[in-house]
Amino acid sequence: MSHTLLVIVASTRPGRIGRAFGDWTVDFAQSHSDFDVQLADLAEIDLPLYDEPEHPRFGNYQHEHTKAWAKIVGGADAFVFVTNEYNHSFNAALKNALDYLGPEWRGKPAAFFSYGGASAGLRATNALDSVLACLGIISVQPAISVPFAMQYVKDGVATLPDAVASAGPAMLAELQRMTDLLRPAAQ
Repeated sequence: MSHTLLVIVASTRPGRIGRAFGDWTVDFAQSHSDFDVQLADLAEIDLPLYDEPEHPRFGNYQHEHTKAWAKIVGGADAFVFVTNEYNHSFNAALKNALDYLGPEWRGKPAAFFSYGGASAGLRATNALDSVLACLGIISVQPAISVPFAMQYVKDGVATLPDAVASAGPAMLAELQRMTDLLRPAAQ
């Protein structure tokens, strides 16, 4: 049975490099796993600041943008969060996207592709861990972490050295293993 991996690109700012890393992750996952891989770019999804009248744990969504986002996330079995680091944390667009939903996240594994300067976005993933745990998402290791990330993107295309990409196969294998274990819990 094929599982769906949703690669979520967190950065929404103009001039970002996150989409290039998201595209790289999709291509890499398609080549190195049995996942059916899909991309969710938060810049394209363009969720407004959380505006649902009821708590997301009820899943009683009123707005079409929330229903569309719930369908995307609900259809996934696992996630890779492609996240940058802002001020030692992850960005507001990702927090907003996570906060929009409740049951659609629960019982599913997630891995990280983080990027930034010297820290490679690791402080963002550390901050994300507690939020994901609250939502019932199980974060797995290893992760892909890209230090001094700008050097790996040219004309919107990411090219990663083997030393960085080497964590990818193990990350995907662990996502697959956890997806197989958690799938009954997510349904």
